Amino acid sequence: MFIPDAIFYEEKAYEYELGRRLLDNYKNQNIPMVMIENHNNIEQMRKKENKEFPYMKRNLIIATRKTHKYVENHKVSDYLVPYTSSGCIAMCMYCYLVCNYNKCAYLRLFVNREYMLDKIKKTADKAEKNLVFEIGSNSDLILENTITGNLEWTIENFKDQEKGMLTFPTKFDMVDPILNLNHNKKIIVRMSVNPEEIINEIEFGTSRLKGRIEAINKLVEAGYIVGVLIAPIILVENWKKLYEDLLKKLDMMLTEKAKKQIFFELIFMTYSYVHNAINHEAFPNAIDLYNKEMMTGRGKGKYAYKPAIKEEAKKYMEDLMQKYFPNNEIKYIV
Repeated sequence: MFIPDAIFYEEKAYEYELGRRLLDNYKNQNIPMVMIENHNNIEQMRKKENKEFPYMKRNLIIATRKTHKYVENHKVSDYLVPYTSSGCIAMCMYCYLVCNYNKCAYLRLFVNREYMLDKIKKTADKAEKNLVFEIGSNSDLILENTITGNLEWTIENFKDQEKGMLTFPTKFDMVDPILNLNHNKKIIVRMSVNPEEIINEIEFGTSRLKGRIEAINKLVEAGYIVGVLIAPIILVENWKKLYEDLLKKLDMMLTEKAKKQIFFELIFMTYSYVHNAINHEAFPNAIDLYNKEMMTGRGKGKYAYKPAIKEEAKKYMEDLMQKYFPNNEIKYIV
């Protein structure tokens, strides 16, 4: 269980069984606890400087989710839905949750889980087709599960649902708690992978590549529908060799059963001015992800790889996929 430096909590969290359990557990460990009015506006956090970013990640917020708007999605899922957490304790230098580091980058746990899952069920029941709901777009549910047990609770309480499926991505290998659950093929787990060098130098605090691949094999053996995200693809020096080595390693370490079943998603990195400012101060010795020769502006304060460079890279990755995984579906490359 994650042991934070401090807990920030809304009083309303005590109205929920999960909230009481979490708060009591941490109170018994003599961790400083600060009551807040709103998890979206924590004054102590907003006053922090960029260089304090890694230390902010050591705090935990326990609250209730007030916004429950679904966003249409046309990739693996039909909707991105608000769920039991937002943010993370890991520190991937490109993470889109760092859009406003003093609001949404640290881990917030939302304890009104019954309402959120019930809304998913009702939406699924009313739909004409079998909808897929992305419940992990704002956090990493495998990581969160080590604190809350929410993923186990979700699967147990969704398994008998007649319509609908749930999906989430992860960069963590702590999948053992969900392996023996009866999921009724209603859960799609998508493991995010990157070359080991990128994991080590950019995806701070996440599981190693070996552990992630082993987790894929375990999940397939447990009967889950499993996808692999090669994401984000980062055009660092020597990137072509790094990504071919990654696919070689996947081909070598995945079981035959896994290789027959998995699908792929390929996503190129986008970056931003905010990322760049925070990373330079919080991780002064880390790699610089902004490359002015290869990147161009995309929207206010955002960067992406130049179209010609990205198209060439997409073609290279498509050729690699054809070489190592010619029979596996690629959902999309963006």
